[in-house]
Amino acid sequence: MTAITGGGTGGHLSIAKAIAEEYNKIGVKPLYIGSANGQDKRWFENSPLFYKTIFLPSYGVVNQGFFGKIKSLLNMIKLSFKVRKILKNEGVKKIFSVGGYSSAPASFAAVLGGMPLFIHEQNACMGRLNKTVSFFAKEIFSSYDKNSKVKDYPVSGEWFKLQKKRAKLKTVAFLGGSQGAKFINNLALETASWLNENGIKIVHQTGKNEYEKIKEFYMQNSIKADVFAFYSPLYDKLKSVDFAVARSGAGSMWELAAAKIPAVFIPYPYAANNHQYLNAKILEVKGAAVVVKQNDMDAKTLISILCGADIAVMNSALEGLIKPNGAKKIVETIESYT
Repeated sequence: MTAITGGGTGGHLSIAKAIAEEYNKIGVKPLYIGSANGQDKRWFENSPLFYKTIFLPSYGVVNQGFFGKIKSLLNMIKLSFKVRKILKNEGVKKIFSVGGYSSAPASFAAVLGGMPLFIHEQNACMGRLNKTVSFFAKEIFSSYDKNSKVKDYPVSGEWFKLQKKRAKLKTVAFLGGSQGAKFINNLALETASWLNENGIKIVHQTGKNEYEKIKEFYMQNSIKADVFAFYSPLYDKLKSVDFAVARSGAGSMWELAAAKIPAVFIPYPYAANNHQYLNAKILEVKGAAVVVKQNDMDAKTLISILCGADIAVMNSALEGLIKPNGAKKIVETIESYT
């Protein structure tokens, strides 16, 4: 029996979901251990992917004062002893962690109990918790580490079905993630008239907070756009897209790469360890994307990029940067340990 742990954000949870789906394909329903905070419960509380889900009162250490950090760490240690008993009672033999504060109790429990621990690191810069427990891990899966046994990011096979030759800018997508990105939303509105005048269609994921305002903007300005707050599965909305404007969280970045959709990435400037910028640079150095820091981006800059981008070259540069079956390879590696 394998337990999957970690979460907090959609990026972490999408990995957990991909791995759980692969386990289900081989007739195994894993245990999930996450946090009662963050997005974990919303994603998995009633999920048929797991035979049981457990949500603990864990919370993060980042952005807390000195005493807050101490309190959080003590809570994690306390919960890790609780999780040790849970793992024993449930017959769990292996732990797969996707990182984030949600994974701390089960990861620490694995270390304390000498249980095989496997880690997936999403980003080019390893997170603090993953770095702490990495010394005890049997395998660390990473798209950025040359020593990783599995470098292919776990992405749904549906993204690979979007692959095609793209050479001309006919449709552009603005993607701010499920929560929306105010900066990207504003950038879309500032360039919307130019895009419309040049016959370029718009696909715009707004997030729920600004959906009504943005929808009203397009209507008032008689600009046709496919506007939605959040849509799952997102790949259904991007079949005709030739270019994307997005943040560079690892999940979004590798999904676009799997679909061979060129992009300009605007990294979230407050991401821990500047990991979104480091993520996106991996694709930029391959000629497969453009990276612009938020302070350097405006409507004029974006229009210049769209006019000058050689979409055909970027599309070709994305070939083979990520291969299908990343999740399958990870599960096979985990299960190879007896």
